[in-house]
Amino acid sequence: MAHLSPARVLYVMAVPHEYGPQLRARITPLMTGVGPVEAGIVVAHHLADLARSAALPRLIVSLGSAGSARLKQTEVYQASTVSYRDMDASALGFERGMTPFLDLPREVALGPFLPGVPKARLATGASVVSGPAYAGIDADMVDMETFAVLRAAQRFGVPLLALRGISDGVADLNGLADWTQYLHLIDEKLAAVVDRLEAPGAADGLETLL
Repeated sequence: MAHLSPARVLYVMAVPHEYGPQLRARITPLMTGVGPVEAGIVVAHHLADLARSAALPRLIVSLGSAGSARLKQTEVYQASTVSYRDMDASALGFERGMTPFLDLPREVALGPFLPGVPKARLATGASVVSGPAYAGIDADMVDMETFAVLRAAQRFGVPLLALRGISDGVADLNGLADWTQYLHLIDEKLAAVVDRLEAPGAADGLETLL
């Protein structure tokens, strides 16, 4: 299959802190801002504009950092599933993590996947997770945007590939520098994955969804 053109792939990131020189040399992502509300609004609005022009992408790639108390720091993982860890309507009889009256499971399976990149379960929420808080999260890694990006992508029928580099989680966070200290390494590793994704024939490894 032919090389993936920029028009076929929409790259999405949250903030410039994660958009280092290696990624800057390769892609120009849609920047959403931090958190599920900002991500959902920005991505849905952008996709609506593209839909009006009959120019929807064939794939959305969500890139950035994630926290994890169990995965290897600075390594890149692709999300196999994503859940919305903030949603709790259990007082009304719904399973925690389930959005009431929405026909989706608590944990949504993603795909397609890029061969050779390890998979991990991702949970999205509006809080920064640190220290003992990881014990209450049923996932391998946490971020603040992917579930919202997924919901926008689903509305327009576009598949999502979520790539996350582990920036923190081994030690407690005590300030912004504890999050940013390894972002330069994650930038290099995410850029290497982007090169693989953009390589001729890469689409054949994405389950022919492109």
